Amino acid sequence: MRVGPVIPVVAIDDLAQAVPLASALIAGSVRVLEITLRTPVALAAIRAIAEAVPEVIVGAGTLTRPEDFIEARNAGARFGVSPGLTPALIEATRKSGLPLLPGVMTPSEVIAARLAGFRELKLFPAQQAGGVGMLQALAGPFPDVTFCPTGGISAETAPAFLALPNVACVGGSWLAPKAALAAGDWDAITELARWASGLDSR
Repeated sequence: MRVGPVIPVVAIDDLAQAVPLASALIAGSVRVLEITLRTPVALAAIRAIAEAVPEVIVGAGTLTRPEDFIEARNAGARFGVSPGLTPALIEATRKSGLPLLPGVMTPSEVIAARLAGFRELKLFPAQQAGGVGMLQALAGPFPDVTFCPTGGISAETAPAFLALPNVACVGGSWLAPKAALAAGDWDAITELARWASGLDSR
């Protein structure tokens, strides 16, 4: 979470895009990448990136089933991200050894995650959950929790989130736009990554 201010969140439909995307992000000084398990080639994309671009810290997103953890780890993922947290997912992350960034949306969910031993959480969906105001409100009762807000964050709104003391980084799909992926415009993605890597983070 502290390697860089923005973690790109990407759904890859074409396996051929995986390695060029990772290379373009590295060229822009973005070293962490989340590939969501929302497409048939997601695990293969993680494996390709882990093997071809090892300097990228590639993670698996949208972990919603216990079996996702083993599959992601075996594909080469170095961390996992989930949109929520359940007892089954807690057990899965412990059994698999795959570090997890679990999603929360409410104070009760933050409490449950803390009781399970998590202090680094993903606020999701961030904008719909209350955005900057929600994170400011959560800072009071949960001073020991650090967040990676994700969902609805753009290049324009990211700086406001990153200015908060309880935010380590933000997740964003805007770092790898679908149009740029489809066109193979890796230079455009590198430029976005270079700009994002220069954002202030605490």
